[in-house]
Parts: sequence; C-alpha cells; structure tokens
Amino acid sequence: MKKMKWGCSLMLASALAMPLAVQAGETKSAIEFAERTYGFEEIDEGIVASSKLYTYDSGLVFDYPDAVRGVYVTGHSAGGSAFERLLKLIDSTDLNAMVIDIKDDFGYLTYKPQEGSPLFKMGIGQPYIKDPRKMLETLEERKVYPIARIVVFKDSVLAEQRPELSFMDGDKVWKNGRGEFFVNPFMKEVWDHNVDIAIEAAKMGFKEIQFDYVRFPEGFEKRHETLKYSMDDYKESDLDPVQRRVEAVTDFVAYAREQLKPYDVDVSVDIFGYAATLPEAPGIGQNFSKISENVDVISSMIYPSHWTSYFGIAKPDLEPYRLVAEYAKVENAKLGALDNPPVSRPWLQDFSAPWLGSGNYLRYGKEEVEAQIKALKENGIDEFLLWNARNKYTEGVDYTP
Repeated sequence: MKKMKWGCSLMLASALAMPLAVQAGETKSAIEFAERTYGFEEIDEGIVASSKLYTYDSGLVFDYPDAVRGVYVTGHSAGGSAFERLLKLIDSTDLNAMVIDIKDDFGYLTYKPQEGSPLFKMGIGQPYIKDPRKMLETLEERKVYPIARIVVFKDSVLAEQRPELSFMDGDKVWKNGRGEFFVNPFMKEVWDHNVDIAIEAAKMGFKEIQFDYVRFPEGFEKRHETLKYSMDDYKESDLDPVQRRVEAVTDFVAYAREQLKPYDVDVSVDIFGYAATLPEAPGIGQNFSKISENVDVISSMIYPSHWTSYFGIAKPDLEPYRLVAEYAKVENAKLGALDNPPVSRPWLQDFSAPWLGSGNYLRYGKEEVEAQIKALKENGIDEFLLWNARNKYTEGVDYTP
C-alpha cells in the first residue's frame, strides 16, 4: 500500500467526505483534492475504493423489475445472432432479464479483457462477446435487467494452469466422477480470482453478480483424506471436515459480497435444490441457510428432472407442478427462519430430459413451464429463471399466470 504523508486514514476519510459519495469518474479528482488540501502524498486508490463513501458508477441505468423473470444466455448466444432472437422473446413477453455467462463452465471468460485488467495476462478470455459494453447498452435501451453468471470453483482452465490451486491425485490434477476439474474453495487466491472477474463485470454495467458452482466437487468427501491440496487459513480449524467445507464455501460468499459493495450490485448464488431440504449438503459444503444469510438473491436449481424420488413423488419429471410446489413449501420455511432472508428466485426447467428413460420424463413445453411458474406463484414466489442450455425457450408461455 502506498504511504500517506501523515499516515492517517481518518484524515483521508474526512477529505473524501467532502463530495459525499465518490463516483467512478471522480475517483482521481477526489484523490487530487485530498492530496492538495491535506498534504497527502501518493494516496492509494484502493483506500478510496474500499471506503464506504465510494460508489462505482458504470454510467448505465437499470431499474429493478417488478419481479425478475429471466432466461439463461451463453456467451456464444450473447455475442452471436441468437442475441437478437432472445431480445425479441423478451420484448414480446413478460420476461425481463438475462443471466449471461461472463465466466463459463470451463473457466474461460466469454470476452477479451482489455490491457490493464488484472485478468489480461492470464489468457483466459475468449472472443464470444466482442463488445460487452455495447451489449449492455443494448440491454439498457431495451430495458432488460442484466445478471452476470460467474462459475466459481468448477474451473478446468485454472486447475490445469495452476495445479497448486486445485486437488492433486498423485502427479495429476484430480477429476471427479463426472470428469470435472475443480479449484480449491479453501484458497483465498481462488476467491480473489473470481472476485476480480465479478468486479470487472460490475464495472461493465451488470447490476447483479450470480455465482454458480459455489461448492466442492461431488465425490470430494470420499477423497478428501487421500488427495493433496492446501487448506490455507483453514488448516488449524477445529471443525470436522464437513463443517470446514461449509465454512469455506460460506466465507467465500460473504467475502465476495463485501468486496462488491462499492460497485452497487446485488449478489446471488445458485445452489442445489436438495440443499434446502437438509441441514447441509455435507459432501459439497453447501448450507442453504448460511449461504442465504450472505446474499441478496438465492437461486435454487429445482429442475424436476434433477430429483430422484422426493417429496413422495416417484417420478418428479412427470409432475412439475407438484414437485415445485412441495419444494417451495420447504424453502419458504427455511427462509422464514432467517432475520433478513434474500429474494427467492429459483431456476426452472425449460428443457426435456430423455436420459431419464421412457416413462420417466415428459417433453417439456408450454404446459410444463407454466405449471412450475404457477406452483411458485401460489407459494408466494414471484421471481424465477429459466434454464435451457441451448437457449431455445418454449414459445407462447404465459410467464405471469
């Protein structure tokens, strides 16, 4: 940290209090004012950014909708011809938001960071979205609420570039049973990598940062004693392995939210639906209540196809209304026990699941999508997101039944 002539942060705070709130374009002038008036030398811009008086202004204005009703959008779709098709869908319906990949499921950025960005030298940018700012200006013009999706701990790129940030099985980076590489949620360097991406997305103009894969890899609990990995600050913890994982995941969420406060964005987290039905998901470190206490929005993934026999429903994919209604009751009780619960905005299914086998799945269309939305609404949940990996959403749906 650069030194100040008098070394007194209190005096700096007094100096910065003059303009009441420091906007992004005014940071430099605020620093110059403090240096000139109070005799400081080489004031660190980070001090200004971390002060409660600093608020970043991207220059774009997005009003929070009456209730967010959004669709998932890949980087390829956001930067390609599908973008206009999706905009027309939103223009012609009661949908009003897009969840856009900024860091994808492999760990790549869906845009090329500019020189000067802390992410520039990493070589993880892809040219899917050629001009993120122009894209966001289009969303502003069309009144579409923008949410940046950042896949956190599932990250093949970082795991292979920096094996020491992952889990080692002998001399190789470990993959779980699904063939996925993860980086280590215990390590603050991994946290900061994702927070840097989130801050860059906020500076672009996104109004919400949605963190996905905020967890340990499935199957880790069976290998946690044989794999080689750093425990970082959690090495001396007295907690058992399950609670240590819960603590690391929860701490990341709290840390990220704190770091993002100066950028005036909401923070949301995607979480397995079944996590709300348990005290915690022991293998992966997700505790529904603890994560919910540290976010503005919680988005449970409650796709009927992803449940086994649950809530007394033998084949959940065949009963989308009942499955979502039963889940909503459980979630409402869990959130109702919190002092300051986040907004509930579940992920719903707008795809079919033929891999479940004949007789175990439905072809999802208008009726099935509306059934899920109706089940939420009847249980007091007005917000939702629709998932289709190919970004092809059912036509003719009434999104406010």
